[in-house]
Amino acid sequence: MTRRHVVLLAGVLVLLGLVTMPKVAAAQKAGGVMKVYFFDSPATMSIHEESTIAGQGPMMGVFNNLVMYDPEVPQSGLKSIVPDLATTWSWDETRTALSFKLRSGVRWHDGKPFSARDVKCTFDLLQGQASNGETL
Repeated sequence: MTRRHVVLLAGVLVLLGLVTMPKVAAAQKAGGVMKVYFFDSPATMSIHEESTIAGQGPMMGVFNNLVMYDPEVPQSGLKSIVPDLATTWSWDETRTALSFKLRSGVRWHDGKPFSARDVKCTFDLLQGQASNGETL
């Protein structure tokens, strides 16, 4: 094979690569519907009632937590816990009460502000102590 043939072959391969390469969107646009294949249909959208990946997985992008495991490091204990809706947290002197400082400016989908009352409501639901007819 001559040098000319090698150069020609390389050029053809580059052109084929450019032609078959998927097009990249220039910019994202707001709105629309995201469709993603999932292997199962969750019984409920409540992350508190489902404990399988089929129930938890689809909702992880929808719900926030006070704290979460850092997705960039192995989950090796307390040091891998990072803030989400809480900015800081601390135990009292007897280590029987845990206090969270909540991130400011967080709003629900309807524009209402997120508050400590919302956190309390969730914990009450989890402990079966819901008020106002709320159930889990």
